Amino acid sequence: MTTIAKISVLSASLALIFLGKAFAQAPARAYAELKDADGKSIGMAIFREVPGGVLLNLEAKGLSSGLHAIHIHAVGQCVGPGFTSAGGHFNPTQKKHGLKNPEGPHAGDLPNLYVTKEGISRYAVLADGFTLKAGGNALLDSDGSALVIHASVDDYSTDPTGNAGDRSACGVVTAGQPKKK
Repeated sequence: MTTIAKISVLSASLALIFLGKAFAQAPARAYAELKDADGKSIGMAIFREVPGGVLLNLEAKGLSSGLHAIHIHAVGQCVGPGFTSAGGHFNPTQKKHGLKNPEGPHAGDLPNLYVTKEGISRYAVLADGFTLKAGGNALLDSDGSALVIHASVDDYSTDPTGNAGDRSACGVVTAGQPKKK
C-alpha cells in the first residue's frame, strides 16, 4: 500500500471515529404532531435535549386566539375528540399543579401558549421538569407521554389542572425527528 493510500485509510478511519462520537453525543430529540378533536393536523412540536433541560419549539395554526394552557400529559395516547386517553398531567414527583403553587409544579406544567387573532402560535420554552433520556422524569417511558393544548388559560395554581378547560389539541411525544411530508 502506498503512503498516500495509507494516509487516506487513516483519514477515513479517524473521520468515522469522530462522526461516531458526534452521533453518540447528539442530543436526544422527539416530536409531537398536534391534532385537533377532528383528527386534523394543526401543528408540530419539536423537543430537543439541551444543557439545562428540554427545549420545546412549537408551531400551530387553527386554534382560538388568546392564551391557552399547555401541558405534558402522562400517557402517550391522543384519542379524540376529548383526548382523555392522555391521562393527567405528567407528574412523576407527585407535586401539586401550578407554576405558582408552592407545592408544585407538575413536571409537565408549562407556561401558557399565546395564539394570535389569526389562530397562529409559535412557542419556545426551556423545560427542566422532564427529560428525553432514560430516568424517572423521562417522557419516552413505557407508556409514553402526550403534549396537550387546552381551551382555556392555566391559572398556574389550581390543582390538579389549573382550570385549563377542555383539551383542544393533542400530540403523542415520539422519539426522533418528524418524517418529511
